[in-house]
Amino acid sequence: MTPQTIIFVGPQGSGKGTQIKKLDALLKEKDPTRKVVDIQTGRRFRAMAAKEEGYTEQHISETLDTGMLQPLFLSVSLWGDAMREHLTPDCHVLIDGFPRIVAEATVLESALSFYERENVTIINLETPEEVVRERMVSRARPDDTPESIEARLTWYREETLPVLEYYRKRKDTVVYDIDGTDTIDGVFDQIKEALGL
Repeated sequence: MTPQTIIFVGPQGSGKGTQIKKLDALLKEKDPTRKVVDIQTGRRFRAMAAKEEGYTEQHISETLDTGMLQPLFLSVSLWGDAMREHLTPDCHVLIDGFPRIVAEATVLESALSFYERENVTIINLETPEEVVRERMVSRARPDDTPESIEARLTWYREETLPVLEYYRKRKDTVVYDIDGTDTIDGVFDQIKEALGL
């Protein structure tokens, strides 16, 4: 199997984290000699906020509950550090939480080039907003307040959907539109079929 670069796109609550965990396990089973690197910026932001060490961590902690988009420089430094520590041209990489805006996608290009990753696969979990709202309320995370949910859905609609269009036009890129309303296993079956696994 050739090294895979797979970016998951979808609103919060579309199940990206769950599907990445399942795909991570499947890739390790199918290609046991190759490392799988999983980079999820949402998880990294929450871990950073939990430290509350200095101004940066405290400010993230305060703004995480609002659904406000964290600044570009912090997002880039988080995933940049993760890549620097774990990525090689020879491993599989699964990405969730970035790029969130087109400007970030253009920054990511330099990393893809550095790690010799021309071919990119996008898994787009298409999930209607009403389904996402229900899921986020039911998972009962402290940062899933009604206001933060609406704020995140708005910026997803306005800022992240254009990223999908960016990747639809990028050469050496395939975008798979997956029905995110299916069951967890049903969504995973669609992903496996798309990836030929």
